[in-house]
Parts: sequence; structure tokens; C-alpha cells
Amino acid sequence: MKTLYVSDLDGTLLRSDQKTSAFTNRVINTLVERGVCFSYATARSIHTAKKATAGMEAAFPLIVYNGAFIVDNQTAKILYSCFFQQAEAAEILQALLEKDVQPIVYTFHGDKEQMRYIREKMHPEGRAFMDTRKGDKRDTPVQDEKELGKGNVFYFTCIDEAEKLAPLHERFREKYRCVYARDIYSDAQWLEIMPKDASKANAIRQLKGLLGCDKVVSFGDGVNDMDMFLISDECYAVENGMPELKNLATAVISGNDADGVAHFLADRMGVEV
Repeated sequence: MKTLYVSDLDGTLLRSDQKTSAFTNRVINTLVERGVCFSYATARSIHTAKKATAGMEAAFPLIVYNGAFIVDNQTAKILYSCFFQQAEAAEILQALLEKDVQPIVYTFHGDKEQMRYIREKMHPEGRAFMDTRKGDKRDTPVQDEKELGKGNVFYFTCIDEAEKLAPLHERFREKYRCVYARDIYSDAQWLEIMPKDASKANAIRQLKGLLGCDKVVSFGDGVNDMDMFLISDECYAVENGMPELKNLATAVISGNDADGVAHFLADRMGVEV
């Protein structure tokens, strides 16, 4: 049996300082170099994910943007992708703007990946988030709302008050893939909207086929990990995870700040690092 091991990143593989430890990096590098199939699945892009996992240098595919893309972690080549149809993106953007929600719109304009937003109109927490992305080559501030949805759109991030975002979540949760949760670092309310087929679970199915694996073992901490737990043969929640996820888990392992995933993998594989 060939097994694919998939871990969530923030709150699971990353410590609370938003970085992987040297121990976790050594374990993953060693296992991948020995032929173990590993990936992490994250809401982050490849750009910010690789910064957070600096030192994890072995070659393996990544599931990013909550499953909208699978990419090669060394070449950034896209192995699988989900985009909105033009009419879908236009519908979502219009609905957000009508409710005075200013989104960050992720798009490919030609072959260039961009984050489009109007800074002056954003919620303060949205501006604070964009401040953490200074110097990012995707950063594309615009001045006109007509410019927000240009290109091939694949992701909307909305950071605002819960009373504004909750009705939008209810409106779109059946038609599209939505994640409505508070950020684990800032506690700001987020609503992320993706194409219907964009999910960690679907991306894992795609990756399982690409790698020829028979079994999936997953690790997570939050609500956006539930779908991948449901399609896994084994699933493990970290100690700091949400109660709802722990209820779905095969077992609960040590928390993210104790490198729970890396210790689990090292113990199962009999690896000393």
C-alpha cells in the first residue's frame, strides 16, 4: 500500500511563530528523500507557504489556496487548477461590493498571478493583512472597482465584520466553496470564496491519483480541514485543534508547538533525526 501523507500548515505543521521548526524540516526532508509521499495543504499561496517552511527543501507537490491549485514546490509549475467562470466571478464581486465588502481578488492576468484590491476602501484588518504582504510580487493595488476582477479569477478573500460576511457566506456556501472562520493569528473574521471544485479534499484526490497512492493519512487543526478528514483513511487532529475536528479524528496527537505531526511521522516510519 502506497500512502499519501497530507498536513495542514497554519496551526498544524507550523508553530505559533508561523514557521516550521528545524526538527520538522529534517523529518520531512528525510522522509521525502526516502520516497515517502508527502504534501501540505494550505490556504496560503506557494509564495508565503515556502517562506513559512524555509528549510524544507525536498521536492514534493503542494496543495495551495485551499485546494484551488496543486503546484511543484521547487519549480512552481501548476499541476492542477480551478478557476471561476467569468460570470461566476462577476456575480460574486458584484454581491460583495453591494454589501460594502472590499475583497482581495486573486487572479491570473496573462501569466502573471496578482492580488487586486482597493486599499483605501478596505476594512482595517484587511489593510493589516496586506501590510504583511509588502514586497510580494503579486501585490496589485487598484483604484477603480472595475479593475478588481480583471483576468482569470480563482479566489476571493474578504476580511470584515461578521455581520456583513455571514449573510454572504449563507448566500454562496452551496454554490461555491466557502471558508468562513476567524483568523488564528489576528482573530479577524474572514470569508474565503473559491470555485466549487476547489477544496483540500478534491485536490488530495487529484494528487493521490497523480502519485499512484492507495491510502491517505491527513493532519489538521481547523474547520477548513474537515473535508480532507472525511476522505482520509486515517486523520489526526493536533492537540490545539478545534473540538469539531477532534471529533472526526482517528486520534489526537501533540500540538503544533510540540511538532506533533513530525514526531508522529518519525515514529511511524522509524526515523531518527
